[in-house]
Amino acid sequence: MSPLDFKKEEKRFYLPPSHPVLADIPEMNFFMVEGEGDPNDPAGAYQHAVELLYALSYTVRMGGKKKTFPIPDYHEYVVPPLESLWWNGEAAAPAGKKDFRWLSMIRQPGFVTQETLSYAKEQVARNKTHLNTEAARLGSLREGLCVQCLHTGPYDDEPATLARMHAFMEQEALLPDTEGARTHHEIYLSDPRKTPPERLKTVLRVPVRNR
Repeated sequence: MSPLDFKKEEKRFYLPPSHPVLADIPEMNFFMVEGEGDPNDPAGAYQHAVELLYALSYTVRMGGKKKTFPIPDYHEYVVPPLESLWWNGEAAAPAGKKDFRWLSMIRQPGFVTQETLSYAKEQVARNKTHLNTEAARLGSLREGLCVQCLHTGPYDDEPATLARMHAFMEQEALLPDTEGARTHHEIYLSDPRKTPPERLKTVLRVPVRNR
């Protein structure tokens, strides 16, 4: 059986078109780390969160694959892309990024449980002592009705794509609905360490409601 790859199995969520569309986002499970501060600070909390999320996610994947930890119903899968929810403005804003609040996430298959996360935390704490594994949790998120769009280019150019999304909302008689966990959402399909800024691909998602 081929490894589960959410990007291929659920293209409507991970590979939307380059023009705004409506999508109803179901409940999904994630490893999550919440924090605040400038995501571009190389020594900041956001970079710590990203490293921690990937460390935990790959520990679970390899632990199940090599059977070093019993995970009921385990089957091979591709670790999904990094995602983040943003508060205090949109992540593309050129100023004030030190005031951002965010929830960084990596989606997990349904067989990943709290026990699985505890195992991963033990392994990561042993091998990467600089990471605070207690910052991570397993949680679920159901966004519901959203407008989403594929943005290609630098993160700081996102306002132009967001403007097209808001124009689409106006046309469709929709309003942004950013209450609680329903907020500006980004899914990072490209590795910024290896991809030129003009070729970065990011899914932008904004929760909405009818007028």
